Amino acid sequence: MSALLATGDRSRHQDLRMRGLTAAEHRAHVAARADASFLQYPSWAGVKDQWSSEMVGWLGDDGELAGSALILYRQFPGTRKYFAYLPEGPVADWADPGIDRWLRPLMTHLRGAGAFAVRIGPSPAYRRWDTARLKAATGPGRTVGDVLAREVDPLGAAVADRLRARGWRRCGGDGDDADAQPRYVFRVPLAGRTTDALWAGLNQEWRRNVRKAGRAGVRIVTGSAAELPEFHRLLRITEERDGFRLGRSLAYYQRQYAVLNAEQPGRMKLCLAVHQGEILAAHTMISTGRRVWYQTGASADHRREVRPSNALQWQMLLDAHAQGAQVYDMRGVSSTLDPDDRPFGLLRWKFGTGGQVVETLGEWETSVGGATNNTLYRAFQAYLARR
Repeated sequence: MSALLATGDRSRHQDLRMRGLTAAEHRAHVAARADASFLQYPSWAGVKDQWSSEMVGWLGDDGELAGSALILYRQFPGTRKYFAYLPEGPVADWADPGIDRWLRPLMTHLRGAGAFAVRIGPSPAYRRWDTARLKAATGPGRTVGDVLAREVDPLGAAVADRLRARGWRRCGGDGDDADAQPRYVFRVPLAGRTTDALWAGLNQEWRRNVRKAGRAGVRIVTGSAAELPEFHRLLRITEERDGFRLGRSLAYYQRQYAVLNAEQPGRMKLCLAVHQGEILAAHTMISTGRRVWYQTGASADHRREVRPSNALQWQMLLDAHAQGAQVYDMRGVSSTLDPDDRPFGLLRWKFGTGGQVVETLGEWETSVGGATNNTLYRAFQAYLARR
């Protein structure tokens, strides 16, 4: 069942209404939900400075706050209309079968705000796979979706059916490349596990590499904003080596670091692996409530034999466990299981932590209704297809 359920004994038949929230109201509501994404905290609006934003809440007749959302708006070129985006949100009761009492007021609000379409990211998971099952299924042309999942989340399946029945479209269909946020993520469960159990969960190669880093004198330290330029330099090296491009500037990471830590000191940390006085790997870590995310990783091309990234991730796992986190989320992975596909290397590396591949519900879009908005939404889809 989704961890983002509203509490209390409100009637399931009670209509919900919407109003704007202050940053303090929204932050308090999201912080009370253990599994809420950091992308729904008020601070994320400060990171996405090219978007306008607002914070809204759903309330019953008793005035109790039942759900909340950070909504980002991006103006469609040449119009006065906006695309509305709720990254990994809203923070709502997805177990409520009366989904219309949430969606109808949202659509009314968005039309009033000048939006022509909206994208949401429901929180429930859809399917889960254990590492061992996926490792055994690797091969040419194979994908995660070809493998029988260990678990299909009934809530996730129900939410998907409810959205489809109301005309919402899953971005990218069954693919994994049309969402702004990763559809497939890699998560290491921490709840109820000791550090000895976490160590035993690493595969033999990872344990060997962590020990090797220790013998080589690799030190793990927490950096500051002063090390962000070096992190960004290493990130560019990593992008070139591994064949991907995030397209984020140094200023983006500096803004992210400043804004997130202004909201909550220690929200975002820069973790460094140092060897012989040189930073060989730098990973960012974000913490909210009972969740910790490994967001972005970068490493040098040289001295890889001392295994700085393995040592760094092991320490980050330990830090997440010490904070009381229930889940260590290593964020996105590709769905490919083909060893000849370049993105498979990252998935294979994450396999070594003994976690799970989780297919989220992904992101869902729809027009907010009306002939003009429907036309703009079709034009928007064509615009994205040409990019």
